[in-house]
Amino acid sequence: MKRSDKAARIMELLDERFPSPPVPLDHHDPYTLLVAVLLSAQCTDVRVNEITPGLFARAGTPHEMVDVPVPEIRELIKPCGLSPQKSKAISGLSRILLDEHGGEVPESLEELEKLPGVGHKTASVVMAQAFGHPMFPVDTHIHRCAWRWGLSNGSSVERTERDCKKAFPEERWNDLHLQIIWFGRTDCTAMRHDPTGCAICSWAMSKARRAAEARKRKRA
Repeated sequence: MKRSDKAARIMELLDERFPSPPVPLDHHDPYTLLVAVLLSAQCTDVRVNEITPGLFARAGTPHEMVDVPVPEIRELIKPCGLSPQKSKAISGLSRILLDEHGGEVPESLEELEKLPGVGHKTASVVMAQAFGHPMFPVDTHIHRCAWRWGLSNGSSVERTERDCKKAFPEERWNDLHLQIIWFGRTDCTAMRHDPTGCAICSWAMSKARRAAEARKRKRA
């Protein structure tokens, strides 16, 4: 099957399964989304959503956050993991937003990536979901699914992002990013996944990739 035909069928199935995919992280503006995505590094979105109500009740804007001591931020976000680094990053980026951006989250991938603790994926999520710019942020679910479906070779998240952007039309990137995340969580999970029962892997996953994944499971 040609990649274009495969991508078209995948989009149809994902539209049926998740016609209006929500953003997994609870937020109410670009700043709270930025902080939530930063907190989600090596942490589940469920856990982040448990932590952010208390954090944002204490400080939900850059103006409020810079007045919170870093040790207090660290305690508030401790269950998310990596709290020493994340607390310093949240405090530091809040100060930069005040000093350099008038207290607003910049609508610029380049400027976002300059902020402490903000990498390409975090910046891309904010650009896509807060500002509506076409992006294709790649998380572990998208990286896994793209490899299983033969859309990318799995060599790196950067390669997966490039390949997904080539496979799908630009106007669909933001929705597809969310749809694949939800599908990866519910239908195409990392563990105990049966390709024959998956609505996409059952026809999109090659025999070679099924065999490779079976070998990985045996070694685990």
